[in-house]
Amino acid sequence: MKQRIEIEDWLTREELARVRDAVQRAEKLTSGEIRVHLDVAIMEDVMDHAAFVFGNLGMDKTRERNGVLLYVSVPGRKVAVVGDTGIHAKLGTAYWQGVLDTVLAHFKQDRFCDGLCEGVRLLGEKLREHFPHRRDDRDELSNEVSFGK
Repeated sequence: MKQRIEIEDWLTREELARVRDAVQRAEKLTSGEIRVHLDVAIMEDVMDHAAFVFGNLGMDKTRERNGVLLYVSVPGRKVAVVGDTGIHAKLGTAYWQGVLDTVLAHFKQDRFCDGLCEGVRLLGEKLREHFPHRRDDRDELSNEVSFGK
């Protein structure tokens, strides 16, 4: 039987703060919203579960439909990126795959925090390109890393 992996064994509090800070930096340049979600459950279909979490986090409720979720099933080091309709229409699946490849390259070297921060940075750049920061923009979603059990 596999031993349960706890988030604290994977990322320190300081690293979680670095990920949150990466989200805040990325969102200062865009009206888009980025969330990072870490799950300790082992997922067969990570994309399906990521889409479920996307809805549960209210990411489909942003004004411009430009939320992006970076989802990680920690035990299997499986990653998914889910973009709402507004941003997905502009980027499509190929861009998401490039972000995943970058994140997973870091994960393979056990550099989890670096991978998440780099993924957030890449997402922020594209959101900025298609959804620049607006004068009336407000932070619609939490920048904290969220967790599943």
